[in-house]
Amino acid sequence: MAAALAEWKQKQVSVMTGDGRLIVGTLSGYDQLQNLVLSGAHERVYSLDAPVELVPLGLYVIRGDNVAVVGDCDDGAGDDDGTLEDARADPIPPIVHATF
Repeated sequence: MAAALAEWKQKQVSVMTGDGRLIVGTLSGYDQLQNLVLSGAHERVYSLDAPVELVPLGLYVIRGDNVAVVGDCDDGAGDDDGTLEDARADPIPPIVHATF
């Protein structure tokens, strides 16, 4: 996985965590355990009743065991152009591990 992250270094990425958070920032660093360092990070909090809330986080470290999905965040929808203002969605639920 670390080799796949090399092409995204110093680019904006979106990270979904195991507890259902969506964090966007510039990938500043990573290691072989998939620990991520994001600079200029913010959390996008979705709700059905309100616009997307952007919570500034600054320099942010995400432990590799909490990373669920990492993706390129070049979707053309910037945070400052008003496109997120109209977005509504259910909050993302955390991962539930089933026991058998």
